[in-house]
Amino acid sequence: MLIEVCASTMQSAINAQSGGAKRIELCDNLYQGGTTPGPGTLELTREMLTIGINVLIRPRGGDFLYSDLEFETIKRDILFCKKIGCDGVVIGFLNADGTINIRQTVEAIELARPMSVTFHRAFDMTVEPYAALDQLIEMGIDRLLTAGQKNKAPDGAGLIADLVKRAGNNLIVMPGSGINENNITWMQKTTGAKEFHLSGQKPVKSRMQFRKEGIFLGGIPQIPEYEIAETDVEKIRNVVEIIKQIETSL
Repeated sequence: MLIEVCASTMQSAINAQSGGAKRIELCDNLYQGGTTPGPGTLELTREMLTIGINVLIRPRGGDFLYSDLEFETIKRDILFCKKIGCDGVVIGFLNADGTINIRQTVEAIELARPMSVTFHRAFDMTVEPYAALDQLIEMGIDRLLTAGQKNKAPDGAGLIADLVKRAGNNLIVMPGSGINENNITWMQKTTGAKEFHLSGQKPVKSRMQFRKEGIFLGGIPQIPEYEIAETDVEKIRNVVEIIKQIETSL
């Protein structure tokens, strides 16, 4: 069993490794569901970490219907990740009708190899999850990140359990979103999953002394300007210990 930590900063990535995670999904801009980190972050994180690094390949927030120009950006990001020695990439492409864009997915897989390829929560936006899973298996995707077509994985546990059974040994179904030390034991028993995706974050206050109140550079007051969401070493360590206990009991 394995814990993958969604790390949106270099410090979060370092904290994930310190907490005992075996792999991270490195991303940026979690307030929009995650986008691709810049090359400096990618290179330095690869230099500093010894655990696996999968990189989210997503050029913008919003939907997963990408133009040809956006797809060219995606392909260049995949090649850069391969060049610097990342272990995998995390992708997701849809058509306007809510089905998987097979052409873009196949091309991205071929470009990424020999890195592993995860299809992310774009899956949760598909019109028919079982058909989508079968397509991912047929295309050779290694892993599926899903919350069971819900906002939080515990709410989608029923569908996740079905997907785990349907996929068998052909694809790893990895629940993600809303998983923590309080529910991971239940999630494992309910779904039968062997890999889990979580952020384990805590709010870290800004060190700024002067603060210009009432101005929001992102334009959204709900996004704090003087607070950073950062992966907490102890939260990850606690989850890793729970996973070890589960393995012992199996």
